[in-house]
This record gives sequence, structure tokens and C-alpha cells, in this order.
Amino acid sequence: MRAAVLYENNVIKSENIDQNPVGSGEVRVEMKAAGICGSDIHKMQTRWKYKLPAVMGHEFAGIISEVGEDVNDVAIGDRVVGIPFAPCRECVYCEKGDYSLCDTYAMTGSHSYGAFAQNVVLKANQVFPIGDMDFEDAAMLEPLAVAMHGVMGIEPQLGDTVVIFGCGTIGLLTIQCLLLTGASTIIAVDINDDKLEEARKLGAKYTINPLNEDLEKCVFSYTNGFGADIAFECAGSKITQEQCLLVVRKKGKIAYQGIAYQDVLLREKAFENIFRRELTLKGFWNSYSAPFPGKEWSASVDFVNQGRIKLKELVSHRYKIEETAIAFEMILSGKESYNKVLILP
Repeated sequence: MRAAVLYENNVIKSENIDQNPVGSGEVRVEMKAAGICGSDIHKMQTRWKYKLPAVMGHEFAGIISEVGEDVNDVAIGDRVVGIPFAPCRECVYCEKGDYSLCDTYAMTGSHSYGAFAQNVVLKANQVFPIGDMDFEDAAMLEPLAVAMHGVMGIEPQLGDTVVIFGCGTIGLLTIQCLLLTGASTIIAVDINDDKLEEARKLGAKYTINPLNEDLEKCVFSYTNGFGADIAFECAGSKITQEQCLLVVRKKGKIAYQGIAYQDVLLREKAFENIFRRELTLKGFWNSYSAPFPGKEWSASVDFVNQGRIKLKELVSHRYKIEETAIAFEMILSGKESYNKVLILP
């Protein structure tokens, strides 16, 4: 099969490789669309810690083209989204149904060949039916389920005001999920005006660019001096991870979804707000619950098929497998504004 293969020093080559065989309980998915994740970018910016050569890609959708023995729940021709996460199902967290916290999970695109290829092999319980959903939309169900996991976990109330830090893919999806729960006011924060414009189109009532405006002053002005009910950190920045603590009301809640790539050092005021305002801080990792893969995934499929969540509008770039290296060069160079980047085999 044709694949984009990652080698040492971030070298990506498009070449023909042997495809994995389909074993008992496994299926082969013919790839139709795959997304580049922010975690893929981080791994390229630091150092790939898994076995090389590798084929990345864990956000994907396609058609089942082959099934192994003992596969009964899916069939050739089924249109599916891939579930890249394979929990061990034996650790204490899996036994509780907290699959996102599994101690020894495996991940498609890291521990095994991923979706920047013509097909991928995975366990039959790692696919989920999508009905007639467009494949580009379906390739974005994984990040949507991540946003769903955080929104469901922080338990917003009708009428809540929420500040979203970071208007990349996860931030924009979180905005849409919050509006489904009845949040009345979304305040979007980013230093990229193009992304703030996207946030407005998707339902944000207010936008703030902290490079040009006083963040705290704006938030408290928009909330009648009380502060927001919830702050969602979706940027993974040490700056915004602290700013969340400065803009919520007393008894407010903070949801941390962005991955911390650096030490987060808090100023006195930010730290004291935690106890002086009796704040609730919660972190959210992955997107899985019981029954696997969880309501995060089933709800995501339902809402997209009902037309209540927009996904394709978030796609900014599309590349062929042969252009995967060009796609990563564009992202890593920072020369263009981008949102979701898709690889289309």
C-alpha cells in the first residue's frame, strides 16, 4: 500500500510498504480521510518516542474492505470511523469503565501503522458506524469526541457563560458542544484574528485578542463584574493555563483540555483565586467511557448526522498522501494560518 512513512529527523517519505495482515477479530479499513492532530505536531517538534519507521494518523474514516475470523458485528462495505484507542480492558481503570485512563493502552498511529496510508488494520471493536456521514466530517469525529468528553465532564448548566481559550479545532468544537448544552454566552479568546472570526461564525458572542485588549477587564465587563461560570483551556499554553484562573467567578469551574508542553508557574493572584474563590479544576484526557467507546462517540455521530454540529467548515487544507511532508512543513513553519488539515488518500 501507499503510505507516508516517518523516519528519523522528521523525514517523511511517500512510498510503498507491506500492509499488515488481518488477524482474528480484526478488520481492514480502506482510508477515505484522515486528520493531522495537534499531538502529531508536538511529537514532530520534540522527538518521536515510538518505533521508527512509523505511519502516523489517528483521526480517520473509511470503508471496511476485509474482515478476519470471529468478526460478526461489522461487514465488508460498512462505512465507519476509526477508534484509534485500544484499552487493555484489564487494569483497574478499565474495570471501572474509565477507559481514557487505561494504564497500558495501544494507539493507532503511534504503536502501530496509522491512517496516513491507503488502509489500516485494527480490532473490530475499534470501528463505529457513521451511516451516510461525509468521510471528511467523519475523520473529525475523534477530536469532536475529545471536546464532548470535556464538556460532558465539566457539566455546564443552562444559561452558563463560558470562556474558551484557544480557537483551534478543539476550541471550535467545544464551542459547538457547549451551545448544545444550553450555554448562553461564549467568550472566545485567541491571538489569531482569523480563528476568532471562525469562533464568531460558530456561535461565540464575544471575542478577545489579548494582544490588543485587556483580557480580565473584557471578561468581567461581559459578565456584569462577576466573571465567567466556566473557563475551558483548549490552547495548551502555559499563559492561558494560568489565565483561566483569573476570569471565572466565585465557585466557578475550569476545564483543562490543552496538553501542557511546558512547566506552568502560577503568580500569587492566580493561585490564591483557587481557594479564595473556591474554584473547581478538572482535567480531561482522551474521549472514552463505558460502554466503549462511550457516549462521547455515539453522541458525536448523532449530532453530526442531525446537522447540529459543523465539521467540514473547520477544514482549512487538504493534501494527498504524497504531499504529507508538505502538509507538515506548512504547519511547522508557521507561515500560514490553518485549522484542521486533512490527508485524503
